[in-house]
Amino acid sequence: MARLRLWITMSLDGFVAGPGQSVEDPLGKGGMGLHDWAIELEAWRAAHKMTGGVVNESAAVVEESTRNIGATIMGRNMFGGHPGAWVTEAPWNGWWGDEPPFHHPVFVLTHHPREPLALEGGTTFHFVTDGPEAALERARRAAGDKDINLGGGAKAAQQYLVRGLVDDAWISVKPILLGSGERLFDGVGDDLHGLALARTVATPKVLHLKFTR
Repeated sequence: MARLRLWITMSLDGFVAGPGQSVEDPLGKGGMGLHDWAIELEAWRAAHKMTGGVVNESAAVVEESTRNIGATIMGRNMFGGHPGAWVTEAPWNGWWGDEPPFHHPVFVLTHHPREPLALEGGTTFHFVTDGPEAALERARRAAGDKDINLGGGAKAAQQYLVRGLVDDAWISVKPILLGSGERLFDGVGDDLHGLALARTVATPKVLHLKFTR
């Protein structure tokens, strides 16, 4: 069965986005600072049709996190903000441009129905209104013999963590303080519901912690 794999970066004080998130500033104040270690990597840049980049200890984490993925689950905010019902005329296609980096089906958790959105490169966004378990079942069927990536934001990740449905998690801890914003483990409880620390990769810019069931 396909494994559900979370990969997410959080601050030293536990936030995956800063305060003041908006359509213009989706990661909030200071939130982009969480991801500079990834954006500089050759592996990350290639997936986003960008040239250049470096290869360091974090590259292997990114490559492992993106290998053998056949479907992705994400929250409405990670797809592209704009809370509430979708605009019926020319609805926005999210943050990801004409050719998103996924190249497989993506299942978006939302309270508002919308027809699937097919974009270039093999990415189709499916909007799931009947809960996280339904999204996971659909993602498993789509992934086949591959695994499923669980993207952000925090609320989407929490729904699967509290249900004990996450099989593997790379949590990359960036040593910055955001002070407030969207905290990853709010409401999760006092354990990781079957996940145990299996590996660490320490680098000068970020600490990667791998948990597995």
